Amino acid sequence: MDEVPFDELVSLINSLSDEKSKRILLSKAADVYGNGGKAHIIELTGITYPTLIAGNADSKNDAVICSNRIRREGAGRKSTTETYPNITEAIEKIIDGNTYGDPSKELHWVASALSLRKISDILEADYSITVSHVKISQLLTDMGYSKQVNQKMEQVGIPSPDRNEQFEFIDHTAHEYLENGEPVISVDTKKKENIGNFKNAGAECREVKNPRKVLDHDFPIPELGKAAPYGVYVLNNNTGFVNLGTSHDTPEFAVTSISCWWNAIGKNAFPAAKRIYITCDGGGSNSSRSRSWKYELQQLANDTGLEIMVSHYPPGTSKWNKIEHRMFCYISKNWQGQPLIDIETVISLISNTTTEKGLTITCQLDEKVYETGHKITDDELAQISIFPCETLGKWNYIIKPKN
Repeated sequence: MDEVPFDELVSLINSLSDEKSKRILLSKAADVYGNGGKAHIIELTGITYPTLIAGNADSKNDAVICSNRIRREGAGRKSTTETYPNITEAIEKIIDGNTYGDPSKELHWVASALSLRKISDILEADYSITVSHVKISQLLTDMGYSKQVNQKMEQVGIPSPDRNEQFEFIDHTAHEYLENGEPVISVDTKKKENIGNFKNAGAECREVKNPRKVLDHDFPIPELGKAAPYGVYVLNNNTGFVNLGTSHDTPEFAVTSISCWWNAIGKNAFPAAKRIYITCDGGGSNSSRSRSWKYELQQLANDTGLEIMVSHYPPGTSKWNKIEHRMFCYISKNWQGQPLIDIETVISLISNTTTEKGLTITCQLDEKVYETGHKITDDELAQISIFPCETLGKWNYIIKPKN
């Protein structure tokens, strides 16, 4: 059998061995090579001189050779937090005043104006801590922070003086229902979408220099129309339902969407439920002042036998509604860059929206024509079995079924 050339054997050792075996075998190979052996091995493999010396020492130490450890105890680079024990405290001080959060959730977001590289520069200048922006990103994640795009959270005008009290009421009530295994849903209408080969915000992965070609204008195409997705997000099990309307976004459409969810999914998921908690915006088709909204909810209560409790978010705080950042945002992300060329495409993209945390969404088409301008008379209003709550009854109320 032909002998394996020395340099080829050294290359095999360098590529196949673990760290301990590599440094020991290469140090022995340097001895076998003879005069200039260390320099030759260093040039051939890229190993450092100190590592060769360490390998030579290890080869004479039976404890090291017999040990299962690849590195000597205490070897290897120390973690960033070991090198700089005060780094997380320093980062907290730097970003203090540059974060904001959801008042109804333990979440903090780093303001976009304070970049990772800027934090790195401040750490080095003010705290003598030298770390890369990549490591800062990892540390921020471990600390419960993340980079976020702009969010429409800043309220125009003077916030309602009852804002915080309402948030606390919603949080407390939702926890009570969830602990009892009773359904808690967040509802809203996602913005209407033009159907057709129109540009959709975002980008999709395609072959180089082969962008998708869409219409050069955004004028609606009458024969294709628009889609109005009314969503129901279930906090209990992280599931969603979208009733895709092609008509007007009215209170009747909103409550019909909730009814469709209950009949298709809700009553099977919560067979023992006697009541349901709905959180929603204070305007639009589910306005807190809308007679039609409350009238339609009464019909739903009568049909299902459910006691329906409703809480509206205060004015200017609709973006805190759970459905916005737990369902709608993922739908938008899933179809970014893809034209909504027809209703079937919209249904498919919504239905195929999932997340790593297990979100699943059911979508169905609603082609019913919902007329606008329907007025609820005083007599019809008097038939609504509504009970305002003691806490902010203008936003919190219960509608009970009538036998």
